[in-house]
Amino acid sequence: MPETIHCPFCGETSELDLDATVSRQQFITDCEFCCRPFEVRVTCEGGEIISVEIAGT
Repeated sequence: MPETIHCPFCGETSELDLDATVSRQQFITDCEFCCRPFEVRVTCEGGEIISVEIAGT
């Protein structure tokens, strides 16, 4: 399920493809524009994304 996010460093917008069947997810990915890593925390319920938190690492 695509989710639009904003890089906490450069502010650029991109999309992450998230699996809404997993209730809690936490991972680190790199911004496709500035290449800096950031942490993504996702909470899902009933196949729907409830929250997405982005934090610089």
